[in-house]
Parts: sequence; structure tokens; C-alpha cells
Amino acid sequence: MPTDAQIAGGHKANINNPNTSEESKQHSREVLDSGKFESAGKSEGDKNPNNVAGGLKATINNPNNSEEAKQSAKERLEGM
Repeated sequence: MPTDAQIAGGHKANINNPNTSEESKQHSREVLDSGKFESAGKSEGDKNPNNVAGGLKATINNPNNSEEAKQSAKERLEGM
């Protein structure tokens, strides 16, 4: 059975998929706007802090990321 985070991720992917209908995208927007999945995937409380830090460091060192993304990652890393 999928978790709320997986369901929310599926709806987000549907919205960004150019091959899905506008009706399907609207349904996904309504589901996400309902608030049921508001916190899905947004909490770092149950994530391994070392993995989070590693991901932030990877963001900082990835030449394909924007300077804005790198700066945000630096700030989050400093706040840990």
C-alpha cells in the first residue's frame, strides 16, 4: 500500500507530465490542494541527518545546480 508521500509524489508527477490530460492534472491539483498531503515529504524529523547533510553537500558541489539552489543548501547545512 502506498504511503501518503508516494501518493502525493504521483500527483505531482502527473501535473508535470506533458502526456496527461488537463482534466487529470486538474484532479491531481484538487487532491493536493485538499490538504491531506500537505506535510507529505516535507518533514526531516524522521530522516537520517547524515543522509540529509550528504545530499546538501552534493547539491553544493553539483555544477548543474543553480547558484540559488547551492546557496539554499549551504544555509540549510549551516543550520543543522
